Amino acid sequence: MPHEPTERRVVVTGVPRRTRRTSGHHRPRTEIDEQTTLGHTYVRSLMRSQLRAALGVFAVLVLLVAPLPLVFAAMPDGAGLEWAVLGFGVYPPLVLLARRHVRRAERNEQDLVRLVEDR
Repeated sequence: MPHEPTERRVVVTGVPRRTRRTSGHHRPRTEIDEQTTLGHTYVRSLMRSQLRAALGVFAVLVLLVAPLPLVFAAMPDGAGLEWAVLGFGVYPPLVLLARRHVRRAERNEQDLVRLVEDR
């Protein structure tokens, strides 16, 4: 007849190392997850800063691209300068503008993360 091991009881006598906060204060991440008014404010703030960044990029883009038809109309026909204007005058600023926008959007998101992190 095999011997079955008996269940062993563990008694904890020490004070818990971590205690839960019982105050009415919620963490910002919880506010966002539960979609409270404060969480909605955090998300709305992020959306507003992202929209502001996007509108700034759009304004620069319009200022860069809108005069192109006038520039092309002022050029002599058959000179092939249109490709040079597009390749060297428009494309590099577009790339730089896109990189700046991505960095700013990521910075906005990191600001929100820093705000809601518990440190």
